[in-house]
Amino acid sequence: MILNQTTDPRMTKLAGLGAATVYEANGQRDAIDPAIKPLDPTSRVAGRVVTVDLEPGDNWFIHVALLEAGEGDILVVDAKGYVQAGPWGDVLTLAAQERGVAALVIDGAVRDSQEIIASGFPVFTRGVCIRKTTKVQKGRVNVPVTIGGVLINPGDILVGDADGLVRVGQNDVDTALASSEQRELKEETMRARIREGASTLDLLGLTRP
Repeated sequence: MILNQTTDPRMTKLAGLGAATVYEANGQRDAIDPAIKPLDPTSRVAGRVVTVDLEPGDNWFIHVALLEAGEGDILVVDAKGYVQAGPWGDVLTLAAQERGVAALVIDGAVRDSQEIIASGFPVFTRGVCIRKTTKVQKGRVNVPVTIGGVLINPGDILVGDADGLVRVGQNDVDTALASSEQRELKEETMRARIREGASTLDLLGLTRP
């Protein structure tokens, strides 16, 4: 189920191809820490990134960042991996949906998880926590951030689903899409050969030990 609301057909194609295929086809680089997972494993998303550098335990600048995000964007929040408070919940989810935001990726925690899943809004998070946050500490919007060990710049692309998240540089989208489509075609051919009786050893040029 592809849930992003982008009008860019390239994003829809990347989401459909899936994070694992894009990762493999695009140089096997920039896979985000697998501890950051979708609340709903049926989520599929790809979109342009709007970043937020957040002080742990505070969510003031998430509200600010939402005003910079628009249709098809993915809001990427660097909460420094802090999971002892939930700076995102059902109200922010609704606000994001009203702006046409495609998804949230947070290196931190969220709350109201069941309400978020029911809303159909894709959220990738390190954890879930009911503890409240403050709204007093300044953050930064649209600056480079590191999420799950990967440096992400504003305008980069993220592709995410149940297999994980992968970054694609904003200047690499067309190349990544073409390579991913080629890889998918190759794997479809392999699947057809397997159904005809070929072994994976034969197809991969491997031998028995």
